[in-house]
Amino acid sequence: MSNQRIYLPFAQGDRTLSLGLQPLRVEDWIEIDDQFVPYLQRKTELLETNYAEVFASLPETQSAQQEVLHLLIDHLLRYFPEQYDRTSATITVKATEQTWNIADFSQPLDLAGRLVQEDFCLMQPSDRGYSLAAASLCFPLRWRLLEKIGKPMMQIHDPVPNYGEQLGNPVDRLFDRLTVDRPVFRVNWSIVETPELYLGHQSHSNIAPSELSVDDLWVRVERQTLRRLEQSRWILFTIRTYRYPLTILKEQRDLAIDLRSIVQQLSPEMQIYKNLLPIRETLLSFLEAAIAPIV
Repeated sequence: MSNQRIYLPFAQGDRTLSLGLQPLRVEDWIEIDDQFVPYLQRKTELLETNYAEVFASLPETQSAQQEVLHLLIDHLLRYFPEQYDRTSATITVKATEQTWNIADFSQPLDLAGRLVQEDFCLMQPSDRGYSLAAASLCFPLRWRLLEKIGKPMMQIHDPVPNYGEQLGNPVDRLFDRLTVDRPVFRVNWSIVETPELYLGHQSHSNIAPSELSVDDLWVRVERQTLRRLEQSRWILFTIRTYRYPLTILKEQRDLAIDLRSIVQQLSPEMQIYKNLLPIRETLLSFLEAAIAPIV
């Protein structure tokens, strides 16, 4: 199993309010790495203890959900045959020794989310634009699925400063133009005070700013993919979460310079949205030290 990939998207500058889309090769759609088992174990825990927070669907979405599950299983058996066993009735994740009876899932997207490290959001076209119709979302970053299900993109992103003015229409156009044979992906980042993957309720750490150390800070990156489903014509949005200790930047001076520049230039509204204010001083102090020439 490969090592975890490193995505540090600061080099492109602050692209919070930029789509930053890149073409996605179909074979690169799903990423499996050496964090596979702990990610799937954490998903299992959340689905057992907090199901209503991490899975939701609207009525009459099962057909599109089934399309996603078929697409995913076909992909996994083609590109990761060593990781899965498939029978006519079941699918087994070898690394976790979990076997799922496919027919047991009245919500096929639920099973899809249990098979990989990615989260899945299924977007349905409507007269209000594309709305969130179903999701297996075990690793949200400071948003609650229950508050977003059924809402169109503009309302989902309402907390993002200037989203409506700068990104609302481009995102809607992208969704309209996305074709089955041309999936895309983008990467975004946050700095958080915990390696915990599930941050559905957490807006900020309980650690007082004066008690924060650099070892408490993590770079959290989301690799997001978008692809058009062939049969339903809905859009499948995947979110793969990565987290790295901030100290990874000790050996990446150029990236530390880029991140410092971004943090210094972010608007006050965006700093609040990204929850940077409580950690800003600790973060910038670390980056200054990482940038300082060795004498």
